[in-house]
Amino acid sequence: MSDQQPSGTLQSLYTNRIGTARTDDEIFGYWLFLLGVIAGLLGVVVFAFTDAQTMSRGIGYALAALAPPLIMLGAVIRFPLRRTAMWLAVVGGLLSVVAVVWFLSVFPDGWPRATGRADIIGVYAVGLIVIGLAGTVVPLWTDPVYDEHAQLTETTERQRQELEMSSARAEESTSRAEELEGDLAAGQEELAEIEEKLSQREAEIEALHSSSARFELFEDRGGKHRWRLRHRNGNVIAAAGQGYSSRQKCQQGMHSVMRNALGAGVLRLESEAVETTTEDGEPVPEDADEPDIAVPSVEEDLESAATYEVFEDEGGRWRWRLRHENGNIIADSGEGYASKSNARRAMRNVRDHVSAADYLDIDPAAFEVYRDRAGQYRWRLLHENGNILADSGQGYTRRSDARNGLESVRTNVNEAPILDPGTEPEEETNTDAVFEVYEDKGGEWRWRLRHQNGNIIADSGEGYASRSGCIEAVDRIREYAPEADILDVERAAFEVYEDAAGEWRWRLRHRNGNIIADSGEGYASRSGCIEAVERVKRHAPGAGDEEVEA
Repeated sequence: MSDQQPSGTLQSLYTNRIGTARTDDEIFGYWLFLLGVIAGLLGVVVFAFTDAQTMSRGIGYALAALAPPLIMLGAVIRFPLRRTAMWLAVVGGLLSVVAVVWFLSVFPDGWPRATGRADIIGVYAVGLIVIGLAGTVVPLWTDPVYDEHAQLTETTERQRQELEMSSARAEESTSRAEELEGDLAAGQEELAEIEEKLSQREAEIEALHSSSARFELFEDRGGKHRWRLRHRNGNVIAAAGQGYSSRQKCQQGMHSVMRNALGAGVLRLESEAVETTTEDGEPVPEDADEPDIAVPSVEEDLESAATYEVFEDEGGRWRWRLRHENGNIIADSGEGYASKSNARRAMRNVRDHVSAADYLDIDPAAFEVYRDRAGQYRWRLLHENGNILADSGQGYTRRSDARNGLESVRTNVNEAPILDPGTEPEEETNTDAVFEVYEDKGGEWRWRLRHQNGNIIADSGEGYASRSGCIEAVDRIREYAPEADILDVERAAFEVYEDAAGEWRWRLRHRNGNIIADSGEGYASRSGCIEAVERVKRHAPGAGDEEVEA
């Protein structure tokens, strides 16, 4: 028999359903065997549904007669026999097929129903006998088909195929290794840039810690933005001298001074009243004394009067707390950590960021503009309960771009209609953006605010269980976003808020969104909470640490 495969499709089907064949004859023989079974079944069906002495009945007889030689021939070919046996089986199969064709040529008129035709039956019988001898007697008289040489040849062929597959995998691995080397080189360059930026930040933080003064940003009663540089003893040692129409311009003027007064930290006051006119409506004279303004008290002595305590709680979690020398706990970790090293790392993180952390007034929501780990600027809208109501959905290369995106949201959020993606608003509006409410692949409902230019300028950041819950979230954004306070976060920021019980609390939130410290207790007034924050800012940077029992 030929070594060619009977069919690529048949070989694939045989391999997937039965197994890997040792020879092509094994596959060919199986399909002949299956063809014989099918022919026999068809012959029985045709016989059952046709009339006697008709050509249709004759076809039924012929199909049934083809079944035995095809089944026997398929079995012989599948066996690992010598070519002599297989060719002899083929001859027997041809004799049987000739007898069946001869039968069809004489049926029904030339086929006696009682005795049949002895010549046709004889040829058919001889064919079956030859096939039987080829599959049983001939193999006993000859040597095995798979001698040592054939087995060695087969093994060599299999090893050659495995070698080719191994070579292909090696080439693929080499290509992947080259790609990884390229990615590693790019990652090393990015790491070098990050380390350089980190060094700059550390230098800035060190300058902030060593400074004896702090910048204050505020809005006077005339609606102008101003800055001043106040010494730790309370004296104002520099001031803007003029008002600015926007906070951004005020910050630009302040940063111009900071380049010449490196080391001064920045404290943004929420709002403050500065008289620009007298009771008679006349402008305040330039040489008039500056009005008294309530500012957080700062003691002359900056040495810490508190100690960090690292301990393991009853649940086996590690925590830290900052205890004043009078015994009061003025700050704690707010959460437990799996190991003592993680708790100490969190404690050091607070000690590094707390003195330079700014304030964010959350009442009941506020915006944060911050820089993520990838170095891009983003914004998020925080509720006083700690939930993130909205975020920018994308990063910006410049802080001003993030602020512009935030302002675009504040401008459009109230008038933006709500629609499902793929639909049009019921009425034409003058707004430059629309809310899209949609169901994600996980079955949760989300919203996004899309500008008319196609850009998504805000999104929900999280999913909601129902469409109505998502719509309610959009309504909260419309309510809070236009009037929410804005803070540009550098490393971390203090959030001062009123809890559900009506008490004031603070928490220190890192720019990545994690809460790294909180007050641990509530205060009766906001001013009391602010004073507690100032105590933490004063004592935390220089506090030592020790391990204690819970």
